[in-house]
Amino acid sequence: MSGERGRVRARVVRPGELSAREIEVWRELRARSGVPANPFMEPEFTLAVGRARARTARVAVLRGDGEEPLGFLPYERTRFGGARAIGYGVSDCQGAVLRPGSGLSARELLRGCGIFAFEFDNLEDGQGALSEGVVESFSSPVIDVSGGYAAYEAWLRRHSPKFLRTTLAKERKLGRESGDGLRFVFDERDPAALRTLMGWKSAQYRRTGRRDRFAQEWISRLVRDLHQAAPGGRSGVLSVLYAGERPVAAHFGLRSRTVLSCWFPAYDPDFRRYSPGLVLHLRMAEAAAREGIGLLDLGRGDAEYKDSLRTGALAVHEGACVRPGVRSGVRWIGREPVRRAHSFVRNRRALAGHARRVLNHVGRFRGGTQG
Repeated sequence: MSGERGRVRARVVRPGELSAREIEVWRELRARSGVPANPFMEPEFTLAVGRARARTARVAVLRGDGEEPLGFLPYERTRFGGARAIGYGVSDCQGAVLRPGSGLSARELLRGCGIFAFEFDNLEDGQGALSEGVVESFSSPVIDVSGGYAAYEAWLRRHSPKFLRTTLAKERKLGRESGDGLRFVFDERDPAALRTLMGWKSAQYRRTGRRDRFAQEWISRLVRDLHQAAPGGRSGVLSVLYAGERPVAAHFGLRSRTVLSCWFPAYDPDFRRYSPGLVLHLRMAEAAAREGIGLLDLGRGDAEYKDSLRTGALAVHEGACVRPGVRSGVRWIGREPVRRAHSFVRNRRALAGHARRVLNHVGRFRGGTQG
């Protein structure tokens, strides 16, 4: 599908229909952007979502007056001509990939793509045109290991000495009491280990009263697909901490050459007294530094372990860019009151704490009725 609307022409295709040259240009634009190379913004993630959600996943290949693409907007189609960011709900970094200095407004971008709205919940900072639709911003904690792991551990000794001392002591104790010692694998290729992680994570979702993401087939398929991608490049990375031969904690995330995006961490509840998830994150940071990765992005959301591990934060944003019209009004009525209610609770510590306690209670009740 193609069309010309104003000065922007858009060829809208399924992700798998992108040419080799278009994928190459996409990578070149990201490399020139000057922002962290978040793997959710690389073409590999969009291609994987395209395989998991072929019915809705699209990429608008944007062109101006030149022969080369002006940029790309990966998205998923919604009803009545709307769109939302590719992988919406699970992607931790979203937005357009545009040539520097393109000067596009949000309205021009949407008109060029033939959509009336573009909704996002983790928009990358500095997105230019799409930033016009931001309604709320969030902190995404990061671990900077660009100076090497020793420098990061020294930083922890200064800023979180009790956390580091306690976690390392628990690591040693787990190694002693497991009998066979600890073993860490940064890029575990065994599909059985991935199934173990997904099982732990599903149980955690149910236990805390949250929706089980892996109960959605497209998400399970997406994760399995990304794990099967060729190791060592832009792909999914499964990291596992073993006590002897038994996995006790695991994490599945995405990596680019310089950024590891933390995505699905979980651990075996039988080992919770050793804090294996925290031990795992320290070993991930150590291995990432050896691999030349300079940044671990822990993702948006409040969590005590993130506060303990973080050295800084990036910003991500929520909102929508919308072209004026009747459909925009209908969308506002259907979405905005719910979004504002969530924001109201989230931004009030007491209410947010009460909501978490209610979810945990629901999770325990469900667990009891299913037992």
